[in-house]
Amino acid sequence: MRFGPAVFGGRPDAATVGASPQYRDGRFHNTVAATLLPRGAMRAAMREMIFGKQVRRPTGPVPLVAPGTVPAEGLHLTWYGHASTLVEIDGWRVLFDPVWSKRCSPFPFAGPRRLHPPPVPLAALPQVDAIVISHDHYDHLDLPTVRELVRTQEAPFLVPLGVGAHLDRWRVPRQRIVELDWDDGVDIAPGRATSGAGLRLTATAARHFSGRLFARDRTLWGSWVVEAGGRKVFYTGDSGYFDGYAAIGEKYGPFEASLIQIGAYSTAWPDIHMTPEDAVKAHVDLRAGLLLPVHWATFVLSYHSWSEPVDRLWREAKAFDVSVAIPRPGERVDVEAPPVVDAWWQPLSG
Repeated sequence: MRFGPAVFGGRPDAATVGASPQYRDGRFHNTVAATLLPRGAMRAAMREMIFGKQVRRPTGPVPLVAPGTVPAEGLHLTWYGHASTLVEIDGWRVLFDPVWSKRCSPFPFAGPRRLHPPPVPLAALPQVDAIVISHDHYDHLDLPTVRELVRTQEAPFLVPLGVGAHLDRWRVPRQRIVELDWDDGVDIAPGRATSGAGLRLTATAARHFSGRLFARDRTLWGSWVVEAGGRKVFYTGDSGYFDGYAAIGEKYGPFEASLIQIGAYSTAWPDIHMTPEDAVKAHVDLRAGLLLPVHWATFVLSYHSWSEPVDRLWREAKAFDVSVAIPRPGERVDVEAPPVVDAWWQPLSG
């Protein structure tokens, strides 16, 4: 059953979170302070959400691609919608922030509803080697999806500190939960890798917040570095722009590709989600090669138009000579030979 107390998750263990340098005064903190809603912003934001004239939904069906069964060698990215993305790197598969439910909400009858179906059923995903969660918001951590992945996959769940309490409550086997602080890394034991090279995942900083009910910032949020065979990919999770990207690029980069949040921004919450222009700036800071934008197209989480994030991203990428791939949901991108951007979304933009 989706609706019930369990959907809000569990209470983190004080011993698990208390030793983190990010944790003090009973909650986690950003390295650069972030205000969720500046004073006076809520009323204006709600007015715009209700009365704004933006076209916030596609005017027709979003084109989907059902990926076939292909070898996992090389470096490939498959975006399933919103932030859910599969990274195939040197024979390993890493699934980020899987959300397959019709709504990103604790309630089956309310909350943001999907604007397109998932391009592939959850049970049809290939076997993955790690399932990685960036933070505990409903559009990134979804109870029904987690339960289905427990049934259909064998991979561990890698999560920021405190998020393991939610998985514990949802009866994810304890041996499949790995909690990490920023700059903690873990090596995944050899399994389905074809090249013999190991897989390492590292939690890194982000500028965001957390919470599934009333308590805020009791669990950590983060970005992630994926590395195998000398190849590297970076995923921002949700984050406002901050100087931490340059530090991450210096310490862990360069990266062959970045998965960067571009949607659900607003002047009402400028510190916790990036604009498309911020995304390009972060990509450059990270010293990354191909930019693949995520966190747009699937749910209405702000009052900008449906296609505005990707239009602005494409324009900014061209201005700064940044290589970008903008796939349809389900389309598998070869990082070494990305498809030419064809503006497939523009006929649906109204």
